Amino acid sequence: MDPETAHHQVTGGLRKFNRIWGAKPLLKSIYTVDDPRLKKEVFGLTFKNPVGLAAGFDKNAEYIEDMAGLGFGFIEIGTVTPRPQPGNDKPRMFRLVPDEGLINRMGFNNQGADVAAGRLKKLKERKDIIIGGNIGKNKTTPNEEAVNDYIYCFNALFDYVDYFVVNVSSPNTPGLRDLQEKEPLKKILNTLQDLNHTKYTQKPILLKIAPDLTESQLDDIVEIVTGTGIAGVIATNTTISREGLKSDPSLVSEAGGVSGKPLTDRSTEVIRYLATRSNGAFPIIGVGGIHSAADAIGKLNAGASLVQLYTGFIYEGPALVSRICKGILKEM
Repeated sequence: MDPETAHHQVTGGLRKFNRIWGAKPLLKSIYTVDDPRLKKEVFGLTFKNPVGLAAGFDKNAEYIEDMAGLGFGFIEIGTVTPRPQPGNDKPRMFRLVPDEGLINRMGFNNQGADVAAGRLKKLKERKDIIIGGNIGKNKTTPNEEAVNDYIYCFNALFDYVDYFVVNVSSPNTPGLRDLQEKEPLKKILNTLQDLNHTKYTQKPILLKIAPDLTESQLDDIVEIVTGTGIAGVIATNTTISREGLKSDPSLVSEAGGVSGKPLTDRSTEVIRYLATRSNGAFPIIGVGGIHSAADAIGKLNAGASLVQLYTGFIYEGPALVSRICKGILKEM
């Protein structure tokens, strides 16, 4: 089955299953690890465990309660843009089975910030699940006006999410990664921080970065994060590198970002570099190629405070969350 079709079939099936009487507590009993030792206090928020669902899985805030029932400590929606957009032409997701990875060039397909906000407003079982809002710009918005798109999404989602993620690192929106350069990035982050300070309460703002940045660019990231006073970094997004891939060359040559196991080591290197270079000045959420408890623990040991799953969750199944939580408890 086409990967994107499979995604919608499985998530839709999960939602239908959860409407059956007794289904939610059954899944919770199977997949959730409840242990107070897993709680983490990070950028002023209390996470019931450090394992989250990365952005991209639930772009439109449709499956928060369903995914929370599989044991996640937090859910990140998006990437959300101000206006709805269809994303890139299909097919736009490809399985690299021998590499246990994916290539995607989705292109921020989503129903828009207002639709996501409307769904979040109606959530019944918010309880102890932390929700992040990953925000980006529309494809047709010129980079010079990108800051306005981030402002729009920030205002639309502000009342309904616990933290924000500024996504300037997806390789699938033309020119987006240019916003990772020092001056445009400082403009976006400073503008959002100024807006944040006008609100009734402040929400943590994080920056999601690419794994393909050089050391000097990572040094700039450390300077920008500390200079703007944002809450932290998510490391990393997908990579444009194709180094070492074993899958069919016709698939490997598809445009888009690679996720999954090919990213494991590089994302951990970026986490370690940022944590060391900044002397632990800000929290890092580690994401990229987490397919086992050992992978997650490796990122935590490298300096991450929390971790997120996406491709590993697809390949390993929902039990991966509990395996990671149990693995963390064994290390204590």
